[in-house]
Amino acid sequence: MEAGRALQRGLVTPERTTLVASMHRVYSMTERTAVGDGRVDERKILDGARAAARQFVGANFAELAERTGSLISPVLYGALAACGALPFTREQFEETIRAGGVGVGSSLKAFAAGFEAAMGGPVAGAPLAALPAVGHRLAALAQRIEAEFPAAVHATLRIGIVRLADYQDIAYAGEYLDRLAPLRGCGDELLDETARHLALWMSYEDTIRVADLKTRRSRFDRVAGEVKLTPQQQLDISEFMHPRLEEVADTLPAGLGRWLLATGWARACVLPFTRRGRVVKTSSLRGYLMLYLLASMRPMRRKSLRFEIEQERIVEWLAAIASLSEQHPALALEVARLQRLVKGYGDTHARGWSHFQRLIGALPMLQANENGAQRLRDLAQAALADEDGQALDRLWASVRIDGAQPSV
Repeated sequence: MEAGRALQRGLVTPERTTLVASMHRVYSMTERTAVGDGRVDERKILDGARAAARQFVGANFAELAERTGSLISPVLYGALAACGALPFTREQFEETIRAGGVGVGSSLKAFAAGFEAAMGGPVAGAPLAALPAVGHRLAALAQRIEAEFPAAVHATLRIGIVRLADYQDIAYAGEYLDRLAPLRGCGDELLDETARHLALWMSYEDTIRVADLKTRRSRFDRVAGEVKLTPQQQLDISEFMHPRLEEVADTLPAGLGRWLLATGWARACVLPFTRRGRVVKTSSLRGYLMLYLLASMRPMRRKSLRFEIEQERIVEWLAAIASLSEQHPALALEVARLQRLVKGYGDTHARGWSHFQRLIGALPMLQANENGAQRLRDLAQAALADEDGQALDRLWASVRIDGAQPSV
């Protein structure tokens, strides 16, 4: 990201600039907040860096810093020493580190790693993570995957059952496989895509899930590692939370949640507590217990209004995929991928669900069109292009399906 900014601002010239940059990714805010996949193609940034600079030195210096237990700055310092752009020897660079007197050992180790990486050329990024291990609790489900499903989808299914057992329980992971069983003869690609998106949908984000993730010890350990927390320091973590009335109702038992949404005086009593967001310090006892108690409601999730609604929607989505799979397999594949519109919670989820319903409503006309799958793919990409749906509106108005305008 920083290398891209340097290029964009004209700080790099082919006549004189030596550009030293780490090839690990730090996503910008616009990339993170995009409705769809807003990531910039990193290859274009790297190609631009090589073309714009007289000399480009790039490696995954962040990974080297992690390996050496240091910060990234001494690794980059080593790469700078190796590139020969400055009139100093390696020993002089190292002596500067020793003169600093702070973290000398780890800094020299990191410096050496950066120096060697720069001398050897670009270093590949961190290896892909191995598939998550399926523990003994899920051994029976893992055996079922091996016995009942084609090998091409085993990796996705193993990840799916681990995710859903963590999200709810082992029985919920078993229901995941039950729902996929009718699609076993519909082709590996359709089954794999449906399995991936079904796992995501069945682990939808609700208040219980958010509270659970924010109170896990692994999260505190990860944050402490990122900020290089020392035993002499104290870590404070503050969360900004703004639950709406709808999220409150969704967490309640289905009947009570519907009653809250439909009863005026009850809504009026709850609304004042949801108009403004609040900061919850999860590193404090009070803040932690507040979210911990909410996370402990996981066994009650199956009775909640949100669970009931999402399960009904999932059943209808799977039925649409199954009904299209034989006569319109390409269109069925795009329907499976439509799940990526439905994500997050609050306003983000509401907008995504609205777009999803809109595109599902066009299926009868898309089936009658030989390019129906491509049309649906284009409409889905337009729905992911912006939050307010303007791109979808423009494409919707211009697309003609089988001679007729799709209705909203």
